[in-house]
Amino acid sequence: METMSYKVGFIGGGNMSTAIMRGILRNEAQKPSDIWVSGPRIVNLKHWQDIGANVTTSNREVLLECDVVFLGVKPGMLEAALSDCVINDPRPLVIGTSKILVSMLVGITIERVHQALQSILPPPSCIKVIRIMPNTPMMVGVGSCLYSPDAKATQEDCMLLKALLSKSAVTDQIPETMIDSLGSLTGCGPAFVYIIIEALADGAVKQGVPRAVALRQAAQVVAGSGQMMLQTGKHPAQLKDEVCSPGGSTICGVTALETGKIRATLINAIEAATLRTMEISKK
Repeated sequence: METMSYKVGFIGGGNMSTAIMRGILRNEAQKPSDIWVSGPRIVNLKHWQDIGANVTTSNREVLLECDVVFLGVKPGMLEAALSDCVINDPRPLVIGTSKILVSMLVGITIERVHQALQSILPPPSCIKVIRIMPNTPMMVGVGSCLYSPDAKATQEDCMLLKALLSKSAVTDQIPETMIDSLGSLTGCGPAFVYIIIEALADGAVKQGVPRAVALRQAAQVVAGSGQMMLQTGKHPAQLKDEVCSPGGSTICGVTALETGKIRATLINAIEAATLRTMEISKK
């Protein structure tokens, strides 16, 4: 079934949901009228209204109307967001077998999402759950998104998700056991890269370069370097060596980076982020 025949919903209309929604619309396979979003205050969903999406304060309405539902609330709001589907309406939820719930809740396992669903649905729950770990560059169409399906989700379900996200992110299916560690790279990594961009620009400013030019060029250096690695398929060490002429400026700079233990610092940053994510998942 083509993506255009699906209705797509979002429980929670924050930044990440907005980024995914804009990527879906860039596909031009989905009409704005086939997109739904719920939130506690309609006024906060005006940008959804402006593009022609259906807005509501009822999570139940989104869950019933849509074939694919992205769950984009804060991790601690999982149970509250789902119980809202039944708390003001005693009628049983009638859910078809093709319903897909896409959870982007940091640290929340697929098993826990199913447990929360059991509180609002008659057993056995027929909703399929796919857990994703998106990142903020999806807002400009160049993000990364990891996904891990439950045992009920089919290959066709995963292909549908990839199609919906294709204009906003590079997607990779991974085992859920890896989603905290690799998710720390993709989810937290942009913040670490922004620090690197700012530091590179500061170095140029120290040498007398105007800050605006330094920041623009530092950002382009990072973006271009990443694209060169992706497009050539070369290992980063090989690309680094190709820039380092014997006795040249680059190898002197690389030596300064190694002296400052940049590799160990970045490795430790990923580890610290992963450990924190694991702590969240245990709460």
